[in-house]
Amino acid sequence: MCTASNYITDKHYFGRNFDYEISYNERVTITPRNYEFKFRKIDDMKTHYAMIGIAAGIDSYPLYYDACNEKGLAMAGLNFAGNAVYNEVNEDMINITPFEFIPYILGVASSVSEARKLLEQINLVNINFADELPLSPLHWMMSDNSGEAIVIEPLAGGLKIYDNPVGVLTNNPPFDKQLFYLNNYRNLSNKNPENTFGADIDLDEYSRGMGGIGLPGDLSSASRFAKVAFTRANSFSGSDESSSVGQFFHILKSVEQQNGCTFIDDPDLYEYTIYTSCYNTQDGVLYYNTYNNFQISAVTLSNEDLDSTDLINYLLVNDEQIKFIN
Repeated sequence: MCTASNYITDKHYFGRNFDYEISYNERVTITPRNYEFKFRKIDDMKTHYAMIGIAAGIDSYPLYYDACNEKGLAMAGLNFAGNAVYNEVNEDMINITPFEFIPYILGVASSVSEARKLLEQINLVNINFADELPLSPLHWMMSDNSGEAIVIEPLAGGLKIYDNPVGVLTNNPPFDKQLFYLNNYRNLSNKNPENTFGADIDLDEYSRGMGGIGLPGDLSSASRFAKVAFTRANSFSGSDESSSVGQFFHILKSVEQQNGCTFIDDPDLYEYTIYTSCYNTQDGVLYYNTYNNFQISAVTLSNEDLDSTDLINYLLVNDEQIKFIN
């Protein structure tokens, strides 16, 4: 399970919590413009936009969980179990496997508007990366420097594209139902409410934050969607980089998963927030921290040779970095 969001101050920020029970040696991967993407059913892409993201440390092919290209278009794939439908090859369409989806879109599209046109032609095909790595059931959130955001869901009738007015995505149910469920929380406020319980009943305003009573706090995907949508909508920060990035992490940390709270069908495995990412999409900077390292680390796309042909990888800093004051 995962949570993605964007956040807008003077610049546009995008990122996600990656929640899972197993780490695949995730790493920051920069794909320069001349790395050759090999595709299963379409011609290989020899040149493309450079991109930076977090990928599984499995092979020489960047299996991106989330990424941002040099034009400021960002994407994240989130679990969509029970709903994602991948198809057989359709010769009248552009046949892309789900693990090729982020590289293909970020390789050729510079904005959500451009990506929308590509999505009209794309058929996500049911082809595994490898026998030991079957496809994950996914849907995707996409956003760009303008702040425009969409959700892409592979359903039985093909790709469904939703405008995303709240700038948030979690897992199930499908996105249109998640939006509808926000109606259940329309009474919430960042201000304490008036007493409307009964005209003759004097009720005490005994605490700050009572306008948020009813906001869910559990770890289910529907609850995380409502929690982050409320937190994001009411977030306040300075517009400088440090304040903006810090607030973005606070938004996503409002729904982080602690190891041990979400049981998997294995006595030694629990789902937890393996990492949190934050992209400054305008400047091409990826910030992240991990479950065992609260310190924010950063990698800048433009500091590398973006005309290279070779992937550039940085292992995630997973050991806690503690600053001793005395």
